[in-house]
Amino acid sequence: MYSVAEFKNILELKLSKKRFIHSLNVADEARKLAEIYGYNDPDKAYLAGLLHDVCKEIPQEAQLEMVLKSDRSVSDAEKCTPALFHAIAGAYYAETVFGFTDEDFLNSIRYHTVGRAGMSRLEEIVYIADLTSAERDYKDVDKMRRYSRQSIEKAMLEALTFSIESVMKKGSLIPVNTTEAYNFYRSALNEKNGKKSD
Repeated sequence: MYSVAEFKNILELKLSKKRFIHSLNVADEARKLAEIYGYNDPDKAYLAGLLHDVCKEIPQEAQLEMVLKSDRSVSDAEKCTPALFHAIAGAYYAETVFGFTDEDFLNSIRYHTVGRAGMSRLEEIVYIADLTSAERDYKDVDKMRRYSRQSIEKAMLEALTFSIESVMKKGSLIPVNTTEAYNFYRSALNEKNGKKSD
């Protein structure tokens, strides 16, 4: 297995400067969130954040090839949406090229774009870190950062709402995993707040 420094060298060669900086920032944010939420392995969270976009800038055809080879369940919507290929390909690459076998680690890369119901704490951390990393500057990023420090569940619901709205505006397909994730976190927060889901 490579060291963190070696992984950074690999990413610096594979990614554009902008994407490499994003990866470093997501790693830093993942470590912070791991510490805030008492996740037992902040170094693992850092490494998952660092590698989450490992396949983001390889050719789309190569990404799709890995998606189709992946033994993780992939929805039809994901197979039809090139912007989603890199997460599935990234998990496949981390497993087959880098030799990772930790399913939670691999899932944190695989689900960092679409989410899913019942995400592990590491999956949540990488998902939120990707949306709130230091260089992000979209309209509601400060609100997302605030939520990320208050409640990971609230942050996940806001993030999924943001994601679904963005996808709808683009006229793209919404993967089943994303709608299931939204329903999961909406139900969990409703239950926590003593509300019934309509």
